Amino acid sequence: MKRSTELKRTPFKRKAPLRMAPTDAKATVSPRECDVCTKAFFPARTTQVVCSPKCATKKVKLARKAQQEADREHRRKLAASKPLAHWHELTKTSVHALIRLRDHDDPCISCGTRTTACWQAGHYLSVGAHPEIRYHPDNINKQCLRCNVNLSGNQAMYRLGLVAKIGAARVEALEGPHPPAKHTREALAGIRKEANAKVRQLKKEKGL
Repeated sequence: MKRSTELKRTPFKRKAPLRMAPTDAKATVSPRECDVCTKAFFPARTTQVVCSPKCATKKVKLARKAQQEADREHRRKLAASKPLAHWHELTKTSVHALIRLRDHDDPCISCGTRTTACWQAGHYLSVGAHPEIRYHPDNINKQCLRCNVNLSGNQAMYRLGLVAKIGAARVEALEGPHPPAKHTREALAGIRKEANAKVRQLKKEKGL
């Protein structure tokens, strides 16, 4: 006698009655609170979180404002993590740009030459010995490479040129005494802001 290889299937019996989809769509959706105005509404999609186009526009603006605030905070933390030397370098760049523009038509403060391999912003009183006037505009002037580098500032001739340029009284005031330097990040930011403003003003006056 041959055994049947066919499997016997148990007939399916529905235990619960078949439910028809309701004609009212709101009956199947729970109300949700709008993310902007907090009013209850019935969302047309599962991802809908606002009740109207007006609230959607406002939500986009709020998200953009929050992102801008987060970016500002990130930049603030990034700036705080940088050493003071970084801000000195930025300040030096701004101040020296002002000096180069201010003294553009002047000769070397020390020797009077109008030709050089490289023009520099030379200090009358050195940064190491007088850090308190490191960014004083009277202490920085246009100088040729030979005087600033090869002759270590050529200070004796520098003083003569500086007296001729700004007067003996201002030179003596520059020579001191001065209060100790307080080059904080905030102070350096103020120096940069002032120098950049003067650069813009000079460019406007010179038509550059």
